This record gives sequence, C-alpha cells and structure tokens, in this order.
Amino acid sequence: MENFLAFEFEQMPFVIISLLVAFTVHEFAHAYTAYKFGDNTAKDQGRLTLNPVHHLDPIGTIFILIAGFGWARPVPVNRRNFANPKLAGVLVSLAGPLSNFLIAFIAYGIFVFAMNDAPIFVIDLLLMMMQLNVVLFVFNLLPFPPLDGYRIIEDLVPPRMRVKMTQYEQYGVLIFLLLVITPLDQFTIQPIFSVAIPAVIGGFQSIFSLFL
Repeated sequence: MENFLAFEFEQMPFVIISLLVAFTVHEFAHAYTAYKFGDNTAKDQGRLTLNPVHHLDPIGTIFILIAGFGWARPVPVNRRNFANPKLAGVLVSLAGPLSNFLIAFIAYGIFVFAMNDAPIFVIDLLLMMMQLNVVLFVFNLLPFPPLDGYRIIEDLVPPRMRVKMTQYEQYGVLIFLLLVITPLDQFTIQPIFSVAIPAVIGGFQSIFSLFL
C-alpha cells in the first residue's frame, strides 16, 4: 500500500463505522451473556451497553487502522458467579465471535437484496461490514491468548490443565504477537484466513442463492 494505513484512505469511513459496530456488539455480547448466567461484573462496570465509548480501546483501534489488527477493551468476567462455570464460560466466550458472525450474515443478506437499488456507498458499507466481521469471527476463534478461542479451550480442559495454561499464558500472548506482527504470519495466521474466511463467505453465498 502507498500509505501507512492498513486500508485505502477512501475506505476509512466504512472501516471506522464497521469497527464501531463490530467491537461494540462483540463486547456487549460477552457482557450480556455473562449477565444472563448470573455474573453482574460487566454490568456493574458499565459494560452492559451498546455505547461504543465504553468498549473501544484507543490504542487497539489505532492498531487495526494502521496494522490491520487490533482489539477492544475486554469485558470483565468473574467465573465464580456462574452456577456452571464451565458451560457458562464457554458460552460467554463464544458470544463475542458469534455476534460478529451474525452481523456479517445480516450485512451480506441486506447487500444481496439491496445491491441493485441501494446507493454505492451503502453497498460499500455493507460489504466492509460483512468482510471485517467475518475476519473478527475467525480471528477471535484462534486458540491463542487472549482471544476467545483460547478462553473456550481453557474452559473445556480439566482443572489441572487449566491451571497449567494460566501459568504459561503470558508466553502464549508473546508467541501469538510474534505470529501476527512478524513475517511468520504468512505461514501461520494467513493460511488459516485464506481458507476459513472464503469458506464462511462462500457459505453465505450458498444460503442466499436459494432466495435469488
């Protein structure tokens, strides 16, 4: 790219709107699911809201605009408040990525039925919304800390292994960063994306082709 941003300059309005929606709904989904399972931690800290101000991390947002990846403020969860910590923990972790999947699915559906009549800027926004949310869906399911995929594995393994994972988690974060921000991503993260993301979008296309 010719500029220092991860996206073309003319795409930035669509990227920013898409990220505001994606990050906000993702974190709200974690908070809401935890609340429904009996944990008020996020609610008490003002995170049970769709107000982006309460969920966005300034540095994480800047990173995704410049480097192509970033993060929101993680929702605090206290597993001790769950009646069934293992089940609730998995569902709370899943809620975020699934919310991105749902946004992508809805955006693609609107695109399919509106593409012949909607203004071009609406089409561009819908496609960006779909693409970024599919990326976030896949990305957050990777089994590396601090991503949701790792949290799911952490809740599924036996307690003894969970303790071991917690002890070495800081090294997992370092390994994950090395895989993402170095050329190693061409052999690790990018191959996953090159298969999983087209597969998800292809699934959308197959579903909505039934209605055309």
